[in-house]
Amino acid sequence: MGLEPCQDRAFVLQSSMLVRKLRIYVDASVIGGCEDAEFRDDSLALWERFRTGQHTLVLSEHTIRELVNAPPAVRNRITEIPRENQIVLPDQLEAVALAGAYVKHGVLGPGSYSDALHIALATTRGVDVLVSWNFRHIVNFGRIRLFNAVNLEQGFGVLEIRTPKEVLDYE
Repeated sequence: MGLEPCQDRAFVLQSSMLVRKLRIYVDASVIGGCEDAEFRDDSLALWERFRTGQHTLVLSEHTIRELVNAPPAVRNRITEIPRENQIVLPDQLEAVALAGAYVKHGVLGPGSYSDALHIALATTRGVDVLVSWNFRHIVNFGRIRLFNAVNLEQGFGVLEIRTPKEVLDYE
């Protein structure tokens, strides 16, 4: 299916066993959440795990474009994460096609194509989980089921979609 999934094979020692670091795709809402009173604690806790290399931050060129007009404090968050602890996914035609399939199937409307592209980029590159604070279009039980139905129909796997809090509570 085109490009290979993320190739980050870094492992960490956790509770006396070797565990592969989670590759966590982050949308702009999580980065902005670092500066939002409602989401700050969980967003910053996840950010600290990226900074220390406990997990790998997965961004996309799409996310970086979304941050262009964000306040400097939000834009500059990315620079806090060492390069070796992050992956930036390029735009890819396969993800564009999958995002279009989400819209075609009515999972999201055309006005939410940007959100569909986040899901598609994370899906086509095989990340472990996508995290977001966007409850309307992304972290929504009904939509998650529909995203994954389209993923399976298109020959991809199931994508885990969670909030930062859920990822932190899992640990």
